[in-house]
Order: sequence, then C-alpha cells, then structure tokens
Amino acid sequence: MSTDQLEKARALELPTRDAMLRRDASVQRFWLDNRELLADAWQQWEPTVEAPLAALDDSLIAAPLRTAVDAAWADPSTESAVRDLWTEVAPGVFEAQFFDPERLADLRTYLSEAEEAEIPMRPPYGIVLNRGGAMLDRRSQGYLAAPAFQTLYQTMLDRYMRPISRLLFPEIVGYDTQTFGFSINYQPGTDTSIRPHTDASAVTLNINMNLPDEDFAGSAVHFFDQATGQSTPLTFAPGTAMIHRGGIPHAAEPITDGARSNLVLWLYGDRGQVPMIDIPRTELDARQRWSIPSTHADDFAPF
Repeated sequence: MSTDQLEKARALELPTRDAMLRRDASVQRFWLDNRELLADAWQQWEPTVEAPLAALDDSLIAAPLRTAVDAAWADPSTESAVRDLWTEVAPGVFEAQFFDPERLADLRTYLSEAEEAEIPMRPPYGIVLNRGGAMLDRRSQGYLAAPAFQTLYQTMLDRYMRPISRLLFPEIVGYDTQTFGFSINYQPGTDTSIRPHTDASAVTLNINMNLPDEDFAGSAVHFFDQATGQSTPLTFAPGTAMIHRGGIPHAAEPITDGARSNLVLWLYGDRGQVPMIDIPRTELDARQRWSIPSTHADDFAPF
C-alpha cells in the first residue's frame, strides 16, 4: 500500500499550542485545508505499525457489561440486568466497570502508537491546561480518524452509552442524537485543579484509562448535590466509568503524583441542545431505548 498521504501528513507543520489556545484563524484554516489529507493518512497508518495492534472490538468491554448489553439488544425486556451493574455513587452519578482491566493495555498501546504516528492531531484545548489527549469525534477538527479506533468509538456510543443513558436518565431522550468525545491526560507540575463547572452535554461518560499498575494521587472528582450543596469526592479504578447528566456541577482536585488518563464521551441534541433541569421525562418502552437515532450527524462541536 502506498503511504504517500501518510508521508505528506507527517511533513505538515502543526500550529503552535499558543495559536490553538488563542483560536487563531490560521489554526482553523490548517485543519480545514488538511482534513482529507489527514483522514487518508490515518487510513494508511495502521498497516505501517511494526508491532501488530490488538483488535479494537467488544472484547475490550468488561464481560458482565458486554453480556448484559448483548442480551438487551437481543431482547430489550432484559435491560434490568444492565441497570443492575451501575451503582449510584453520588446523587445522579453512576459507576460501573466499563473496560476489562486486563485488556486496557491493548487499547492504551493502540492510543500510544497513534500519538507516535506523527500525524497532526488537535489536542482538546477546551480542557483547562490539559497537556495531552486528542479529539475523538469526526465532527472535530484534527480528530483521531484511525479506522479501528473510530469503529470502537461508535460502538461505545451507539451500543453502550446511549441506551444506558436512556435507562438511567429518561429525560435526556431526544437530546442524545449527537456525539462528542475527547481524551485527556493530567500530570503533576503541568495541571492544576479544575474549578466547578458543568458540561455542554445531556449526558457525560467518563472512563478511567489508567492501567492496573498505574497509580496516581490526588485528582479526585467532586460532584456537587445542588439540593444540599454537599460534594462527594470520587476516584476512578482502572477501566471504570462514571456517567452523569452534563448539568451536574463537578470539579477536579490537583493531581499530585503519577498521571491520570481518561476518555470522555458526550451526548447532546441537534446543534448542541441539552435538556432543561426540570424537563419532564419522556416515556419510552424498552425497544425504543435500545435503538439508534436516524438523525444525521450535524457539524456542531462544543469546542
């Protein structure tokens, strides 16, 4: 296979971080002008990796979740088995084992190889002081367009996140047609705490990508109960996910040792719409929850 596009992409000069943080017009032109070239380069990249890359498929998902979700897609009346895997660890915040910790190394290796591919990627500069990471959704400029990863990404959103969100948060139905995603990496000395904020999403799924032997200190996430004003500090075990409405205020403590890696996925409505706090719940039967919207993807990106 010819790697002409891969070589051309590697020869591009990436805009500076400062220019990206300033949202310079030249930065947007860079991504728009090179969008097709970068997509072609990612297509050519995977076969060039010297060490064979593990398949990115459902086998990465923790077996209990995968089994319950498979059963619910085959027979939605069994969806309670999916709900039972999610524990409410703070008001409106649920946690479950999402990835198999023993398979995380395969996904992390893939992402590490992608970082070393020398294909320009746009970091998620909407995240305060984040020094690593990538945009994951095709609506984002400079996203990680590697085909195998994109297949996994869509599986995570369509087969897992959306029906689980509808099960836990029925009011978001209709505000879950569009997707967004990014990865983050926090390290001591470069990142500080993130002040209380809400997400521009209807639902957020935050997955810890640290390997079982990758310890870190600090960086607990505080979720604030708007009814009581109390906060609950939570930490992530490897491969676990927390899912919550985007409107729940949360903040992160400084990381003091090690590093924390996460994948963050959002769902929201067309053109970024999110539900009001007191919106009535939409009544769906189980078959409707376990379905994929027919709405086409728009081009709205929160950042």
